[in-house]
Amino acid sequence: MPEKIKDIKPPRGLARFAFRLPIGLYRIGLGGLLGNRFLLLTHTGRKSGQARKTVLEVVRRDKETNTFIIAAGFGPKSDWYLNIRKNPRVTVQCEQKSWDMTAHFLTPEQSGEEMLDYARRNPLAMRELAGFMGYRLDGSEADVRALGQELQMVALKPGDKNGN
Repeated sequence: MPEKIKDIKPPRGLARFAFRLPIGLYRIGLGGLLGNRFLLLTHTGRKSGQARKTVLEVVRRDKETNTFIIAAGFGPKSDWYLNIRKNPRVTVQCEQKSWDMTAHFLTPEQSGEEMLDYARRNPLAMRELAGFMGYRLDGSEADVRALGQELQMVALKPGDKNGN
């Protein structure tokens, strides 16, 4: 089982500013510099009803179905995650393209398999990501899968603003 070594909280102050800098790249048309490892998620605030934006790492992209898998690294209380639970219709921008999509929430088993696939493709990034999220892994597939099962993962799939 993955060992929780520290509790993490969403960034505040200067750290929050640094985390939000990539949004500025998208605003000025330079989001493509981030490549296909990141996306800009535009979602609707659950309380305000206003458009909100966040940049997230792509766990996996299926180019055939144009589906993006993302994870709530700061947990189920992340604002973007709570917002899309209430309204799953979102817009995704990756590189220089944009799509209307609908969020589909993965089961723990699906999340575990996605995390295992990510770890196989990106072993160094996996170790860094686990540490960033406050976990220590023993390196086994079972440990990686168990970590994935603890995370909230989302598949963003093509669909119009009406969820079709």
